[in-house]
Order: sequence, then C-alpha cells, then structure tokens
Amino acid sequence: MEGIPILKMGQFLLVTIQVDMHDRLALKLQNDLTNRIVKTGAKGVLIDISSLEIVDSFIGRVLSNIATVSQLLDAQTVVVGMQPAVAITLVELGLSLTGVRTALDVETGMALLQRSFGLPPEEIGNHVQF
Repeated sequence: MEGIPILKMGQFLLVTIQVDMHDRLALKLQNDLTNRIVKTGAKGVLIDISSLEIVDSFIGRVLSNIATVSQLLDAQTVVVGMQPAVAITLVELGLSLTGVRTALDVETGMALLQRSFGLPPEEIGNHVQF
C-alpha cells in the first residue's frame, strides 16, 4: 500500500500530502504518524494540505484525530496550506478540528511550532533528516 512520506526535521515531523486522500490512505497516515511520533519523540507535527482541493468529513475527522492523538503523545499539530474551499467545506460540515492549529504555509507553520518551543528559526534547518 502506498504511503505518505513523513520527514523528521529536528524535533518536528513534516507531512506533505501530494496525492488525493482516500479513507484507507488517511487511516494509514494516522497510524504511521502516530508510530513516528513515538519512535522519534517528536514534539510537533506539521501537515501540509495545500494540494488537497477537496476534504470530506472522514478526512476532516482523521485530521482532528491526528491532532488529538499527537497531543496525547505530547506533540503539537499544525495544519498548513488549507485551500479556501476546503476551509468552507469543513465549516459547512460542522467540523471544528479541535486541537488543530493552522497557518497559511509551511514557513509560517514551522515558525509557529518553533515559537511554541522557544527555538530560534535556525535550529530547524540544521537537522533535516530524510
């Protein structure tokens, strides 16, 4: 089964969704990401959804679940790159995405995570792992 790459950047994990999400892939991402948080001890998760043009209620719930599980595992979640149509759909579906912080792009989201931990911006770029 295909998977979505999860990159470790210092204390954070970066997920860039570049494919159409379907239910099984979303559940696999949730499982893979949860295991990666535990394995790496990551303190933050940044999920880039800028290539998603459509999000249904299931995908919205999975994003919310990822944030909740991450929080239980002591990691913060930031979702970045949300298209206006996706935001409107999530509101119309009544999904609040509790525990999910958002930012317009990866740079702003990473800065948000860095500020949360009092890290200077330079420390992230020096620890990129693939």
